[in-house]
Amino acid sequence: MQNKLKIINDPVHGFIKIPHEILFDVIEHPYFQRLRRISQTGLLSLIFPGAKHTRFHHALGAMNLMFKALETLKLKGVKISKDEEKAAMLAILMHDIGHGPFSHALENMLMDDWHHEKISILLMDRLNQEFKGKLNLAIEMFQGRYHRMFFNQLITSQLDVDRMDYLKRDSFYTGVSEGDVNVERIISMMNVSEEQLVIDAKGIYSIENYLTARMFMYWQVYYHKTAALAEHILVQILNRAKYLVSQNLELEAPSNLKYFLIKNKFEEATEEDIRRFTMLDDMDVFQAIKVWTDSSDFILSRLCRTVIYRDFPKSIISSKPFSDEFITEHVAKVNHFFKIDNGEELVGQISRTLLPYDTEKQPIYLVDKKGNKLKLEESENQILFGCMENPTEKYIFYCPREIWDSK
Repeated sequence: MQNKLKIINDPVHGFIKIPHEILFDVIEHPYFQRLRRISQTGLLSLIFPGAKHTRFHHALGAMNLMFKALETLKLKGVKISKDEEKAAMLAILMHDIGHGPFSHALENMLMDDWHHEKISILLMDRLNQEFKGKLNLAIEMFQGRYHRMFFNQLITSQLDVDRMDYLKRDSFYTGVSEGDVNVERIISMMNVSEEQLVIDAKGIYSIENYLTARMFMYWQVYYHKTAALAEHILVQILNRAKYLVSQNLELEAPSNLKYFLIKNKFEEATEEDIRRFTMLDDMDVFQAIKVWTDSSDFILSRLCRTVIYRDFPKSIISSKPFSDEFITEHVAKVNHFFKIDNGEELVGQISRTLLPYDTEKQPIYLVDKKGNKLKLEESENQILFGCMENPTEKYIFYCPREIWDSK
């Protein structure tokens, strides 16, 4: 009989236990194994060369943190059954199972407005059928339908184990130390009050540090101007490819990707949609981009060469939007230089907005020794909160370097 209670050696968390056989069965399923071929951070490795880790890594890490969080809560007297523990670990293990190629970069791109969580639920339901209903409770927790809400808050909230793992993991692989949050300290401060997730009041500074670390990681890593531009160009490539296919231009591409380039309507996912999607990964997209560098379409070829040869446009970041006149002027220069009439495909601006802490959406609660509960922002001990309650927006303008260098 196969031993399914494995131990996995993870470079970020050390040894990760698989304490329930059903977890191993889900990990071994082709839907989950596909995550080995889905980048955790899209094209971020073009800016931070070490960022080659995958959604597979992250899902296992988040499962490990869920196990540690539940162990902590049990030690504090919170009653958690074996079935609840198993379900919570399954829910966080599968939370990203619906991610498409390059993770968030192509969100909504391949299947219209099908957000990855919508596809995750669809795939969870199919797995649940295969495992004869053993994932029922996990799906309830994932969707927030289970009556003990702290389980859902551990899966998705402003202080969930998903965020804690990706911050620590992305910090490790990018080498950006600002994101290296002390997850052990945060987990040790977790508690439950009225079936809601709370933090022991003495852990307030660990929470503020976590929120600021997340803020720095977004502006220094995820929203780095070249990283944001790389993600934008990836979307442009797929948009251009879909447009050209709609104009009956023959584009060479792996069959699973070509399926999504041709099909446009996804009101309800068919069996074929699901089969194709669960076979699609980063390799398909990257293979197509390599081939399209020699496309007869100038725009598509140019965009693909940008990614393959890491030859990015010139970019400028600003706290204020660039004027329409400024952008139009550069579009005209691009049209003249390259002798084209659609220079707006190579010039433009993108924006990124970050709200470090949302006071309305599942706020973080502190609880004192007497059991009194208050919101993080209401604590007289908080010192950094004022920097995190308002959104910050940055604008990035880009245009071909040939135009910029010719000034």
